[in-house]
Amino acid sequence: MKRLINLNTYSKLLLLIISTSIFFFLIYISLYLYTVQEEHHFYKTTYNQYDKEVKSLFRLNSKTPTATIIDVTYWDELVHFTKTKDEKWYDKYILSEFESYEADYIGIYGLDQKLINKIASSKIKSLDFIPKEMMSVLYKSKLKRFYIKIPEGIVEVFGATIHPSNDPKKNKTKPSGYFFMARLLDEPFFNALGNISSSKVNLASSDYVIANEDDFVIVGLDLKDWKNEVVAKLLFRRPFNLNYTNTKEILFIVVLVSLINIFVYVYYTKRWVYNPLKLIKSILETGNVNYINSLKRSDGEFGYIGNLFEENSNQRKQLEISKQKAEESDTLKSSFLANLSHEIRTPMNAIMGFSDLLHDSDLKEAERLEYLKIIKNSGGSLVSIIEDLIEMSKIDAKQIMPNYKGLDLEKCITELYDSIKITIPKDKEIQFYILENPDKLQGNILTDETKLKQIIVNLITNALKFTDRGFVAFGYSINKEKEVLEFKIEDSGMGISENYLKVIFDRFRRIEGDGSIELSGLGLGLSITKAYVEMLGGEIKVSSTIGLGSIFSFTIPLKLDQTVKAIKPKKVKSFYRNYDNEIILVAEDDTINFLLLKKIIESKNHTVIRAKNGQEAVDICTENPNITLVFMDIKMPVLDGYQAYEKIKVIKPELPVIAQTAYSSFEDKEKMMQFGFMDCITKPLDKEKVFELLDTVFMESNK
Repeated sequence: MKRLINLNTYSKLLLLIISTSIFFFLIYISLYLYTVQEEHHFYKTTYNQYDKEVKSLFRLNSKTPTATIIDVTYWDELVHFTKTKDEKWYDKYILSEFESYEADYIGIYGLDQKLINKIASSKIKSLDFIPKEMMSVLYKSKLKRFYIKIPEGIVEVFGATIHPSNDPKKNKTKPSGYFFMARLLDEPFFNALGNISSSKVNLASSDYVIANEDDFVIVGLDLKDWKNEVVAKLLFRRPFNLNYTNTKEILFIVVLVSLINIFVYVYYTKRWVYNPLKLIKSILETGNVNYINSLKRSDGEFGYIGNLFEENSNQRKQLEISKQKAEESDTLKSSFLANLSHEIRTPMNAIMGFSDLLHDSDLKEAERLEYLKIIKNSGGSLVSIIEDLIEMSKIDAKQIMPNYKGLDLEKCITELYDSIKITIPKDKEIQFYILENPDKLQGNILTDETKLKQIIVNLITNALKFTDRGFVAFGYSINKEKEVLEFKIEDSGMGISENYLKVIFDRFRRIEGDGSIELSGLGLGLSITKAYVEMLGGEIKVSSTIGLGSIFSFTIPLKLDQTVKAIKPKKVKSFYRNYDNEIILVAEDDTINFLLLKKIIESKNHTVIRAKNGQEAVDICTENPNITLVFMDIKMPVLDGYQAYEKIKVIKPELPVIAQTAYSSFEDKEKMMQFGFMDCITKPLDKEKVFELLDTVFMESNK
């Protein structure tokens, strides 16, 4: 007893809960297992017995019509009737005896599957509902019972082939015709079955799912047609009652024991838990020192909690610091959203404003061309903003992975220099050159060419943006000790202040000041660049002096490409024919995008055919042998661009197909080229790019 008193609060509660829980758990398990076992056994036995009974009764119910039709269909006079179609004989032996057949319909058919004669009760108004295809099956099986749905309801049909009396087994002679008996499954039919089986019988749809009910046992029989397909279900429902006296007694005991357990639990919980917690509540509400001292005198963990309240002031300071950081983060996000709104509205304002001005009929040609140039440039700025946001989202979602391949770095540097130099505005007095490197690479390196180029282009573009006169230079060097390549981009621009250098690669950050007010952009370029550098396994850093310029440098691992690949000339698909009036298929579900591409192609005197989905594109290529080129949208209904391309290549393997898509990432473009497309163009469409592709495909034979 003394040991129990000296236990801490947690141990006391744990001991109480474990002991009572084990006790109640054993009682509950016993009750549960007993109830489940008895109920399951009784229900299963009842269901199996009921299922056998229903199936037996249903088979018995069909035996009389089956015996009747077997007896009737090996009858010499009936064979003779199928040939003579004697109405008097039919009236005497079939029509007059109709009621004795206990059927609602009798039909006699010839081997040509045409109705010779029939008779039906007032319940059935349908004339000829026996499927013709079924008679071909009956010809082989000789006897068949099936169900069919007609306007009057579900009918049970018994069909048999007609043979002479000397062939009771119907295996010596060929059938002379077909004899059908049918009865409607109506209320009298259900009532008769219900009386025999002590059940309630009704029909249900073929897809009806039988659910278990507490008070009923339900058995369902599938009614199948001649194709063995379910047309309806026949449900038998019989009351099912359980009454377990032992279960009630056990439940009473459980309730009684539970009440006692609750009383014990409440008493000791109040003594060991409630009173200390009440002190804690008072401390949190008032901070009274007397309450803290009383709590510290408590045994076990509550005494330790009293000591923790003395450290509350330090915790509050930490919360204040965390709050400031959260507020700063919210401020940065708000600033980013405000800047995003500004950067989107600026090009949109130009697009919408100058579009309205183009409606002026008195507009001069020079002004019209200037407005169109502004609209095009503003559209490009808007696309650039959207692509930066998408790229950062992909980086956050880890959807971008490096694609390592062999790269000739010297050739790459030269190509970048040539492509960037022609984009430098003529009004900027800038010397753009490559930094000399005496220690050049021998062989190719292993890296992601696209991402490396993007890093260099982003940094050079950034340098050109902030440099009006002076120089911008870039190049690389080899650090053999660290086994890395060091790239450097230098400029003589406006420079970056010390404060901004600390956060220049952070997201939601943008350099603000007199020198950058007129420069557009979200400030995500350097964040994306840093993410790419780290993705390639390198580091990036910056140094800058206000008024003198900046130096951005980054490293990537030096890995030489050891693979040797045979250089294969690029195969250019072309048509040796005249470059006029070609028939081109454009698969595009969006009307506006189609009209734009159509106008561009028709300006070169070609004929355009449209497909609104992938399946239409496949069908048109199959039916029209004169199509010489396909522009295939990737995202379309019915069949997407990839699925349609696969089918077209089976039909016309030499037909060139160019992908057109709004997916602009390198990964998407590479996927399209690997899939087999001749080339791909991204939206917004570039007219000159389309013309270039047309020239490539339709190369004249003399060139």
